[in-house]
Amino acid sequence: MAEGRELILQQAADLGVKFVRLQFTDIFGVLKNVAITIEQLPKALNNELMFDGSSIEGFVRIEESDMYLRPDPTTFTIFPWRPNGDAVARLICDVYNADGTPFIGCPRGTLKRVIAEAEAMGFTMNVGPEAEFFLFHTDANGRPTLETHDRAGYFDLTPVDLGEDARRDMVLTLQQMGFEIEASHHEVAPGQHEIDFKYADALRTADNIATFKFVVRTIAQRHGLHATFMPKPIYGIAGSGMHCNISLFRDGKNAFYDPEDKLQLSETAYYFIGGLIAHARGMTAITNPTVNSYKRLVSGYEAPVYIAWSPQNRSPLIRIPAKRGLSTRLEVRHPDPSANPYLAIAVMLKAGLDGIKKRIQPPPPVNGNIYDMDKASLKANGIELLPGTLDEALDELEKDQVIREALGPHIYQRFLEAKRIECEEYRTRVHQWEIDQYLTKF
Repeated sequence: MAEGRELILQQAADLGVKFVRLQFTDIFGVLKNVAITIEQLPKALNNELMFDGSSIEGFVRIEESDMYLRPDPTTFTIFPWRPNGDAVARLICDVYNADGTPFIGCPRGTLKRVIAEAEAMGFTMNVGPEAEFFLFHTDANGRPTLETHDRAGYFDLTPVDLGEDARRDMVLTLQQMGFEIEASHHEVAPGQHEIDFKYADALRTADNIATFKFVVRTIAQRHGLHATFMPKPIYGIAGSGMHCNISLFRDGKNAFYDPEDKLQLSETAYYFIGGLIAHARGMTAITNPTVNSYKRLVSGYEAPVYIAWSPQNRSPLIRIPAKRGLSTRLEVRHPDPSANPYLAIAVMLKAGLDGIKKRIQPPPPVNGNIYDMDKASLKANGIELLPGTLDEALDELEKDQVIREALGPHIYQRFLEAKRIECEEYRTRVHQWEIDQYLTKF
């Protein structure tokens, strides 16, 4: 990584960079880029590069389409692969209006706004994500199939885990791009993998997730495989989650840690948990933003269904890992990797800050296996369920003023409109299951 305009220009010249990708995401987290030649890099670093925002999902109307990309110098890095022998670099950008004001529909800008709110309260947020993905074969035409490359399970290894070569290359590539990889392993389902990288501040983590997904898919393609972050590509096996380990720091100290408390958690930690639980249903449309997301959020596959927390087991929405001191953190288990990382982190932070501001006490922890509880036990413990469909999640988003405020009116309206259309298309489409069930029966 390099900081500063002159340092970037010098580094690009020294490394023989020929092209630079200026990257940003649309409101759904899909990575976009404008590729420029090295000769245009000074212009880009002077925030002079304009693009057509009307062509990007959820941005602006055609009559107000001129927008600017402002590169973040700290995100400058070289891609380890060299197409045709030419070095390619990238910069992650914020999106600005033509008048020089930040664009309210920029997901990265949205996260920065919530981070500023936390900083005004004296907090900085660290996030450590665990993004799972599947590797599938492609057919003769290069189109992805649902055929997995192995029959391995959790923590299996060669010769059962035939995706190990691809996963190793992903790790090496990420390391060359500055990632500190903590672990990589085969996950529960056949063809499912996880690569964990070190936590960072909220903005850097969101940048890293976007980069991580891009690198994983690129390296998989080079191995003749298709990597997908779709939450539930195959019925009957575990889906892919993106558990997020969250901590707040104040004055260099972990704000979630209190050695005098029974669980060694501070009031701030309890209030943050209270905020997450209070807004869990409202933020699920953002953390789990596709129709397919809700095929993962079902009992029996380690994905959370119930809005509860625990320091002991993995069935609730929020788990408290055992480490304390500087490592005290909350693991939020319902997000999935189809989420826009900037918006997902923004709404989780906003919900937790609301808990701190309003001193929202969480319900008592649930230490038993919630999956084994009957309806009466769930009711007695005051345990609610996450939304069961995207439509239901959007209804909850509409009712949650705090989460809507986190998104801002532009992203909220564009996101809601697009996702309602997605739900209606899914509702009216005839699916293979219906053909199999009804075609010969009636």
